[in-house]
Amino acid sequence: MGDLLKGISNFRGAVFPNYQALYRKLAQEGQQPHALMISCADSRVLPETITQSGPGELFVCRNAGNIVPPFSTANGGVSSAIEYAVVALAVRDIIVCGHSDCGAMKGLCRPELLKSMPNVAAWLKHGYAAHSIVCQAYPADLSERQKVRAIAMENVIVQLDHLRTHPSVAARLATNDMTLHGWFFDIETGEVEVYDGSAARFTKIREDGPLPVAVTGRDRPQVLAAVAAE
Repeated sequence: MGDLLKGISNFRGAVFPNYQALYRKLAQEGQQPHALMISCADSRVLPETITQSGPGELFVCRNAGNIVPPFSTANGGVSSAIEYAVVALAVRDIIVCGHSDCGAMKGLCRPELLKSMPNVAAWLKHGYAAHSIVCQAYPADLSERQKVRAIAMENVIVQLDHLRTHPSVAARLATNDMTLHGWFFDIETGEVEVYDGSAARFTKIREDGPLPVAVTGRDRPQVLAAVAAE
């Protein structure tokens, strides 16, 4: 706690004065973040640091395993954050960001580790599909490290699928007003890989090229034509 108090003191004395005008503007005019980022609560994964975002630029929701419960499950903080970001803040981009060496993914691999953590075990059921995919569709001789990494990447894709079940997200995708992104952060190297939905694979970011996206909105002329024909 001593280090945290020192940090607060340093923020107030050395950092905040340089951003005082910005904070005053944000307090008076409200926030208008560019995107919602759903990331893991792991202390090594800092969305604002990874993206170099300043105050008011990124709406962040963090939880164990960067999980997005399907809309049909009980209401909770993640679902509420998604709905608020989409409806109230009108974000146009949502990012689900997984990472290497994820403790939650290790828990999926070794459920015995979760015996004393029943709430965590229940929460991670939302990521079990990723574990099943790796167990059945990947080589059986993966090392433990490779398996955890594969599950973490597959989990990003699974959570993107869950995200599309949320009515606010589905509606914005249907009107081409939203794009979904899947990212994977490597803690050791600092690399960020992004999921390319059209190629169905993760790829490294190229600074000289467009950013691949996982899910984009889609035109609906055929559906509209079919409705009009009725």
